[in-house]
Amino acid sequence: QVQMVESGGGLVQDGGSLRLSCAVSDRTFAAGDTGWFRQAPGKGREFVAAINWIGSSRYYADSVKGRFTIFRDSAKNTVDLQMNSLRPEDTAIYYCAVRTSGREGSEYENDYAYWGQGTQVTVSS
Repeated sequence: QVQMVESGGGLVQDGGSLRLSCAVSDRTFAAGDTGWFRQAPGKGREFVAAINWIGSSRYYADSVKGRFTIFRDSAKNTVDLQMNSLRPEDTAIYYCAVRTSGREGSEYENDYAYWGQGTQVTVSS
């Protein structure tokens, strides 16, 4: 059973930074394309960023471009999301998942599987 474990969430002020980390239990899936999504209260889950299996291509939602960076940390075998210039509208539960269908960089949650429990990010104004 593949398990995804997100960590690094917390409470931060408007303009602050956080780094989220996604650890994948299965080495095979850890090498696959990985995406970050988020779900704000009362809203559906939305795409944030994705990275391909070798880390050479990165994809971002327009709302986070220039502020968030997704990258692979090969030393820790994780896919991290560095979030800078955070805004109150970034408040959400953040999830990572492995892409199992669709195209590289897909923004559709149905193309991803093995969702973790998520990590809460709260940005205060």
